[in-house]
Amino acid sequence: MQVLRAVVTSGSVSAAASYLGYTPSAISQQLATLEKEAGTPLLEKAGRGLRPTPAGVLLSERAGRISELLNETEAELADIRAGRTGLLRLRFFTTAGVGLIPPAVAKFRAEHPEVQLALAQQEVDLLDDVAAGEADLAVIVVGEEVPQRRGVRLVHLADDPFRLALPKSHPQAEHDSVDMAKLADEAWINSATDREDICARLLRDAYASAGFAPHVALETDSTYSAQGFVAAGLGIALIPHLGLDVVHPGVEVRAVTNPEPKRRIYVAVREAVCELPATRSLMDCLAETANRA
Repeated sequence: MQVLRAVVTSGSVSAAASYLGYTPSAISQQLATLEKEAGTPLLEKAGRGLRPTPAGVLLSERAGRISELLNETEAELADIRAGRTGLLRLRFFTTAGVGLIPPAVAKFRAEHPEVQLALAQQEVDLLDDVAAGEADLAVIVVGEEVPQRRGVRLVHLADDPFRLALPKSHPQAEHDSVDMAKLADEAWINSATDREDICARLLRDAYASAGFAPHVALETDSTYSAQGFVAAGLGIALIPHLGLDVVHPGVEVRAVTNPEPKRRIYVAVREAVCELPATRSLMDCLAETANRA
């Protein structure tokens, strides 16, 4: 089609050949092939030159627009490769949206103001969305085994330890850390309501390792709500450190030992975008923030 556009613009096969650096016979052959594919004449004689038929005008105009689009696309691709522009779609779970995602995104945007970020908080299908191409990156919690998905790379960000949330008047608040076995008779506020959730399994394993079955007074899917019930003296709670960026004024936070349950935080990234400068920069911002938290 670019050959046709050159002939239409110059008015002759020889002029188009000179402009494109082809022989006139090569130009004629390409025009004949294009006319055969179009199923209709594209050029007609006009004195010593050629002029386009209506079909030729249409294809010549479209060829110009296609050329402009290709040039624009190549420029945009060059920007994306250099990390100057583009769009990255990031998914994350709720507590990551407290102490991890906001500062990491703020740092990334300061460094890459021309890169758009589409953020979405959700609790399920994070990894599946990346595998399906509906997201570019997702911050996820990983269990004992790192999941595998075709076309997805998983990179460890940090381990997120659970902390013990106590009412300010609780006797154990006097200590810097608390042995789990000393909490066997306490009422518990659980911040993981889905029994199949990785965090719920971690809590069950922690109670079992300490040698007791907990008396669960309440289950809530909000870490700050759990803090509210703790502050009111209705129980104590194990809450991921990332969910404690904002601490309730009526709560004391302490380390817990024997065991100290930890969540493994990973970022899942599409292989198709993982080597782009913008993607690498966003992953660096996430890792730096996660390890500083």
